[in-house]
Amino acid sequence: GCQTMGLTCPITLTLTPSHTTGLLWQLRPSDVEVELLAHTRRVVSHDLEEETGLHTGWIQNGGLFIASNRQRLDEYKRLMSLGKAYGVESHVLSPAETKALYPLMNVDDLYGTLYVPQDGTMDPAGTCTALSRAAAARGAQVPTTTGPCVPRSQPEGPGGPAGRARAMGHRGPVTVQPWLTLRPVCSAFQNMPNVRDHDASVYLRLQGDALSVGGYETNPIFWEEVSDKFAFGLFDLDWDVFSPHIEGAVNRVPVLEKTGVKSTVCGPESFTPDHKPLMGEAPELRGFYLGCGFNSAGMMLGGGCGQELAHWIVHGRPEKDMYSYDIRRFHPLLTDHRRWVRERSHESYAKNYSVVFPHDEPLAGRNMRTDPLHEELLARGCVFQERQGWERPGWFTPQGTAPVLQYDYYGAYGNQAHRDYAYGRLLGDEYTFDFPPHHDVIKKECLACRGAAAVFNMSYFGKFYLVGLDAKKAADWLFSADVSRPPGMTSKVFPQPGGLAAPAPSVLPPCPESGAPLAGDGYYLAVGGAVAQHNWAHISAVLQDEKFRCQLIDSSEDLGMISVQGPASRAILQEVLDADLSNEAFPFSTHKLLRAAGHLVRAMRLSFVGELGWELHVPRPACVPVYQAVMTAGAKHGLVNAGYRAIDSLSIEKGYRHWHADLRPDDSPLEAGLAFTCKLKSDVPFLGREALEKQRAEGLRRRLLCFTVDEKVPMFGLEAIWRNGQVVGHIRRADFGFTIDKTLAYGYIRDPSGGPVSLDFVKSGDYALERMGVTYPAQAHLKSPFDPDNKRVKGIY
Repeated sequence: GCQTMGLTCPITLTLTPSHTTGLLWQLRPSDVEVELLAHTRRVVSHDLEEETGLHTGWIQNGGLFIASNRQRLDEYKRLMSLGKAYGVESHVLSPAETKALYPLMNVDDLYGTLYVPQDGTMDPAGTCTALSRAAAARGAQVPTTTGPCVPRSQPEGPGGPAGRARAMGHRGPVTVQPWLTLRPVCSAFQNMPNVRDHDASVYLRLQGDALSVGGYETNPIFWEEVSDKFAFGLFDLDWDVFSPHIEGAVNRVPVLEKTGVKSTVCGPESFTPDHKPLMGEAPELRGFYLGCGFNSAGMMLGGGCGQELAHWIVHGRPEKDMYSYDIRRFHPLLTDHRRWVRERSHESYAKNYSVVFPHDEPLAGRNMRTDPLHEELLARGCVFQERQGWERPGWFTPQGTAPVLQYDYYGAYGNQAHRDYAYGRLLGDEYTFDFPPHHDVIKKECLACRGAAAVFNMSYFGKFYLVGLDAKKAADWLFSADVSRPPGMTSKVFPQPGGLAAPAPSVLPPCPESGAPLAGDGYYLAVGGAVAQHNWAHISAVLQDEKFRCQLIDSSEDLGMISVQGPASRAILQEVLDADLSNEAFPFSTHKLLRAAGHLVRAMRLSFVGELGWELHVPRPACVPVYQAVMTAGAKHGLVNAGYRAIDSLSIEKGYRHWHADLRPDDSPLEAGLAFTCKLKSDVPFLGREALEKQRAEGLRRRLLCFTVDEKVPMFGLEAIWRNGQVVGHIRRADFGFTIDKTLAYGYIRDPSGGPVSLDFVKSGDYALERMGVTYPAQAHLKSPFDPDNKRVKGIY
């Protein structure tokens, strides 16, 4: 048996549930959230009433999303296509069809709507009552009063897990969120769908014979001093703040202008910096689990998240990919910074109803972590992306510099909105589901890498040292590949106990340049910066659980990482490095300590773009002179700066897997086509080995495939995969491959009959990908269509 104790604070318990609207929309631009919402709907519409005999107040009146511009309608079409992969019925309606469904609606300014017939509304009180009875019937004790936030036996300071959650939740920005209920107008409202008009930032919820109106404004009121004694309290409605929602509601349903106000509700609401909940085991205190910060979506997500949290507690991991909700996604440097928490939480609220574009970037909380090359690249036209607080190169504009300026709160709270903001203007060009205007700029970066050479600043990577007496044992247990092959390095996945995947670093054997105490073995780990904190927490937990006598040292801020890739990379670096770079002297997948422009660096011959190339891991003070030496040497060879948008295109073209897209915690290395990274042919035990062996013996129930589409159409992920007239999955990641001049996409497919996905099943199908309701013929590939024999990375051109 697993014994748990639920800990709640009055403030956290009653910020939102006491005044939630109880809306449930089934479609979101996230496959995991669609799955979580489906579970919640199943629980409130069927399971709870069947188990307890109590009605949850579920009303299936449908949901209607309003599109008043083309981009919004395109977003809804994407949701419709994703819904087909999960059996969620939805329809894109014309203005006339919308009017027929909702006669009181003004449709003169509409492009169309998305109608989901099985959306609905739950009664929060009825749902909580039914949940309490079901829990009690299964032996749980449901307290009627709230208790302390932490047990007395486990005191903690502000930096502990609950304090960290508070910093990102209600002791960070708490906004005052209003909504009101209008008196009944006429019987025509009965059984009308709930409405979300995102562009007007307003929702309309059917409530008996009345209508509730609410929304999200760009200037929410901050509750600066949260009282620990506050519970079930409300505020007076600020009509100046709420008036835009009234105007939006009246524009959409004009008859509301003649309707009186029945009641108002104005209560506090907490928002997290990325608009995602905080869940999972706190890295600071083992056995302390969080389930909070639901950003106004607790009732919708509660059923699915509750199921995942229960599995997390019992088995040590969730069943689904909960990385986006995992509290380990945040670096303490960010969560301890009040400006970052406040700015990002405000922006997450202000953009709650914004179109979710594939390449959007935050404007808040920027320039928190910059590497030594930041100013150098900014002067060369770098347009930066933000990942875990790091500013990393996205792409390089020929239009001059585009610095990220201090957050202006979108002109709210007396702040002057930025004018003629170069970065904002370039980011605005990304607000499309077509190819952006700088598509050809990224193309030039990619083709320069394929034809000559490109330099990528990858300094945001996490750089860890695993050192100590048991470092070899720990590495063998943690990593799926053989880490004992001198003098090479290995790329692998972290299998988890269930054989599922975790973020994958590159690992090098003993590393005397670390400066770390090397009693025993040591390994250098390089891992993508966006998941570095998650890696750190995962490795640290395993080291603790297995009692390995070693430590993990974080050198991420101390080292830069410069990658030079392309056919000319050897000729360029031969002028910079003091070593023979021939295939014989420096084979692929090996590394050496060398000098570059007089500075000691670690050179690794590897590639994530499918070309001949080297990574230079450089001490922070030496990054600028080494970079400048590389650029000087590369001038006559056509060397260009390139960013992560080029890496995304080049890597998908080569078939290299991206963490949290092609490979997630709910995928196994075998399903992802990465069996070669697992030492299953050896007798060396490693975490998750038994589960992988069982899966291999039983056959794969799904398999990751590469697809190409001849028609030059942009795809970004979430497209439905059709095989022989049936939907068999959806796309996880897609991009345009400039070398092969086609769209490429990766997604997992299943056999609708439930059987294993054999190679014969893959090869015998006719495939199409559905983008925004339109299907495009596609070809399935088991190997990358670009350089399938891996000649280029070996220097064979």
